[in-house]
Amino acid sequence: MGRLTGGDPSLLRRINSAVVLQALRAADSPTLTDLVQVTGLSRPTVEGVVEGLIETGLVVEATAGEGATRRQGRPARRFRFRTEAGHLLGIEIGPHRVAALLSDLGGRVLDTAQRPVEERAPADERLERVRAVVADLLRRTGVPRDSLRAVGVAGPGIVEADGTVRLSTALPGWTGFPLGERLRRSFRCPVLVENDANAAAVAEHWQGAATGSDDIVFVLAGLSPGAGSLIGGRLHRGFGGAAGEIGALHLLGREATPEKLLSTTGEPLHPLDEAQVAAVFAAARDGDAQAREAVDRFIRRLVHDVAALVLALDPELVVIGGWAAGLAGVLEPLRRELARYCLRPPQVALSRLGEAAVATGALRLALDHVEGELFAVESTVTGRRRTAAR
Repeated sequence: MGRLTGGDPSLLRRINSAVVLQALRAADSPTLTDLVQVTGLSRPTVEGVVEGLIETGLVVEATAGEGATRRQGRPARRFRFRTEAGHLLGIEIGPHRVAALLSDLGGRVLDTAQRPVEERAPADERLERVRAVVADLLRRTGVPRDSLRAVGVAGPGIVEADGTVRLSTALPGWTGFPLGERLRRSFRCPVLVENDANAAAVAEHWQGAATGSDDIVFVLAGLSPGAGSLIGGRLHRGFGGAAGEIGALHLLGREATPEKLLSTTGEPLHPLDEAQVAAVFAAARDGDAQAREAVDRFIRRLVHDVAALVLALDPELVVIGGWAAGLAGVLEPLRRELARYCLRPPQVALSRLGEAAVATGALRLALDHVEGELFAVESTVTGRRRTAAR
């Protein structure tokens, strides 16, 4: 597209379209008069924009009874944003499973699907499992593939802006894997790739334990923990996407890795062997002294790792997710120890989304992308994104 000027009519049309579309999405089947009042645009402008949006399939005239109040005379025409005009996918690629959520353009989840995958599966096999899950989901819902507007994908590792996994110790063959490029061959729409802890942080802020907080840290707790953080409601990825990699803190002069701390035999646990981990925690609950000591060591290390982030970012809230979210009594030790180490201890809560957090966050990233396309205007005059008010 050529350079836009301040008086460029195409820019004005895009701004007007974004403003009207945002008003349509926020209201319950508004009339043209309603839209004029909300947007401040002239009636002819609103009429023209609405007709154009109807042609694109994003808007439809509401059927009788939708948002209407019975009055004498001919009822005013009402319109609505067609959330069914497109669909979004949120995909989690994990060590033991692949999961996907399908939603409409309003973010309403229509169906979910998941399949197990071997932790030692090579990258191509894991990717094939993703394709199979998506195909199953689309077939069950009757949604055509060309209806997808954006796909969000999240998994372990440090992710480059183009979707390449720069480093991942959790999945075989994942380091250097061009995940974004490979998935874009399967979808005729934008594919956004993100770290799993970052995606989970976005999800908890959207629908989980952090809906009322804009400065949060989400800890994806495990033997190789990771964290995602939001500052002022915006995801903080760091310069190279490696922000929150607290699983590497043991490299700073500490001899024992988390998998050694949680061992009751002297042999380190396998970082991806959740059954082994569960057995140690079960033994601790049953009163086994060695297991209880191992769990205490692990929680102390987790607290130290989280405290490092809290001291750096000063969040209002820390959300604990991953398998540690299912640990009985994990919150109180965290609160107590963070109070010791931190100048201003944050609130601490367990994830409300549980195992759905990562896929939900990936879905939110896809929704953010589509909302940016529909409701925002890129102006090369100012170099800033202009978004219709929410």
